[in-house]
Amino acid sequence: MKHIIKKAAMCLLPLMTQLSSSAQETPKEEDYFRILKVSAPEGTLLEVGGLTVLPNGDLGVATRRGDVYIVENPGSRRPHFRKFASGLHEILGLAYKNGDLYCAQRGELTRLSDTNNDGKADVYETVYAWPLSGHYHEYSFGPKLAPDGSFFVSGNVAFGNEEWWRGESRVPWRGWVMHISPDGSHMEPWATGMRSPCGLGMIDGELFYSENQGDWMGSGGVWQVKKGDFVGHPAGLRWTDHPESPLKLKEEDLYKQVDQRRIRNAEGRMVKPENVVDEQFKTLSEVKKAIPQIKLPAVWLPHGVLGISNSEILPIPENTFGPFAGQLLVGDQGQSKIMRVVLEKVKGEFQGVAFDFRGGFQSGVLRMAWGKDGSLYVGETNRGWGSAGDANEGLQRLVWSNRIPFEMKTVKAMPDGFEIEFTLPVDKKSAADLAAYNVESFIYKYHPVYGSPTVNPERCEVKGVKVSEDGTKVRLIVDNLRQYYIHNISVEGVREKDFFYTAVHPNAYYTLNNIPDGAKLAMSEVSTRNSVKEAEAAAAKAKAAEAAKAKATGAKPAAKTPETTAAKPAAPKAATYEEVKPLLAKYTCSACHNADKKQVGPAFKDIARKKYTNEMIVKLIYNPNPENWPGYATEMPPMPQVPKADALRIASWINTLN
Repeated sequence: MKHIIKKAAMCLLPLMTQLSSSAQETPKEEDYFRILKVSAPEGTLLEVGGLTVLPNGDLGVATRRGDVYIVENPGSRRPHFRKFASGLHEILGLAYKNGDLYCAQRGELTRLSDTNNDGKADVYETVYAWPLSGHYHEYSFGPKLAPDGSFFVSGNVAFGNEEWWRGESRVPWRGWVMHISPDGSHMEPWATGMRSPCGLGMIDGELFYSENQGDWMGSGGVWQVKKGDFVGHPAGLRWTDHPESPLKLKEEDLYKQVDQRRIRNAEGRMVKPENVVDEQFKTLSEVKKAIPQIKLPAVWLPHGVLGISNSEILPIPENTFGPFAGQLLVGDQGQSKIMRVVLEKVKGEFQGVAFDFRGGFQSGVLRMAWGKDGSLYVGETNRGWGSAGDANEGLQRLVWSNRIPFEMKTVKAMPDGFEIEFTLPVDKKSAADLAAYNVESFIYKYHPVYGSPTVNPERCEVKGVKVSEDGTKVRLIVDNLRQYYIHNISVEGVREKDFFYTAVHPNAYYTLNNIPDGAKLAMSEVSTRNSVKEAEAAAAKAKAAEAAKAKATGAKPAAKTPETTAAKPAAPKAATYEEVKPLLAKYTCSACHNADKKQVGPAFKDIARKKYTNEMIVKLIYNPNPENWPGYATEMPPMPQVPKADALRIASWINTLN
């Protein structure tokens, strides 16, 4: 008898193991990538504006307060901080070249040299200076070193006086990227159309930059920047009549295509442009048909989903973050997180896919640099800008655990859909089910309003799926592919082979600038099984059988009782947090707002104290009024895409917090 029990237990063991494995919760970001603090001396305020790793492994750290530190043994428990330079003006970039440090101050590129080898800079040399108007928003970013030793720097626009919402280029080369010769003897304006070009990156010797949402910028994104490009914001076009300008496009040429909305009210005051629901609008790609100098983003980073204030662009080197080597990381200041981007060239142009990667940093992620040990140093700040991480400053390290997460490694465009490559083999049954996938596409308006709602949303039906023999790739046949649109590809139903995990980040955002040529899959090659439709068909069949049975037996439907006929609908109740939480995530409200504390935007409790009605909150969701919230640097974009029923539920919950 004992032998039989033992044998039965041994037979049950594999099944129990399988059930236990399938019941395990999918690991989170923090299980694969740990955030560690770099301890700084007491009283050191690290509002980091620039990071660079020196050849010996020391870390150069520049701050917005104007200090530069050299951190020895930065990955140890007790790193040593040495002040290298001070008294500089709002440093927002740092680079090492030939034994010296270079930084972008407000009005110049500066070389910092230690000529007497005492560990401190004794020479502060202006390499190249550019004009300033004195406006607070004229931040200067960089430098980023080109392969030939030259420098790229970029300049923010200012804002208007009466038109405080409108980006302006008050002095030459604001809203431009500037290219400075290795010795600083010459500067050539490189490209314009930038609004807030915080993130510069060199990728295989080519310049890229990241942009934030704002006026004329429907959402953030990553652009390749070649000489003579115009990326969308009109302010810098003011200087294209200068002989050294590489493009001759004029503001009036653009305004013939898109109304700049300079309107005065009855009192003669300028009226701030707001989003107009159900208007005729143009997208950036549509305007490009008339203005070919426009450069489209290689990858859109959907606002509120993949950041709100995009920053540093950094390639991932080999032997650092496992399966993601060769891809890009993009920081985000507002959401205190990092995204992952993979580029490919189709028909000669860059396009690609973006994923969430790692959130939870203590302040806004502005700068990143790779340590000699393969960890990622992350420099942070939020003073005046706001961030999800509520610390004002921070210097942290991101360390890989050497465990491979189950993720979409990359997504590639195909003539008839997409190919998804996973980091680990998939469970083939789940991956061959059409119900495991969902694809939708959308885009943004190109207009002078601050930001844009998502517009022209359409569903893209997944019609077939083919899983590779090794289970690492899935080819999708997708209907209704749209050129220039962002395609949100969800793999919520796909499971990992061994532990049945779902992907840590199940959504990919692919910017389809071009649909590639090539062979399409035949329907005979793919699975068309859809478990949801099978279940619906089975339910319909059962219902029909039940109806037929009732008809055969002469059974009649149950008569309505007086109680059911007299019942009145219950008064609507305010939504609970658990009910509204998915809506806050779906419509990206939680990207900027917290229930109890100020974040990028005001706390929901503070909104509740305004005592708006539910209907008033809905109107403000659709067309925010930033004048109601002075002191917040980032405007809320219009969000008319939120269905009114959902907006009312969110509003009703907010008002329970008062």
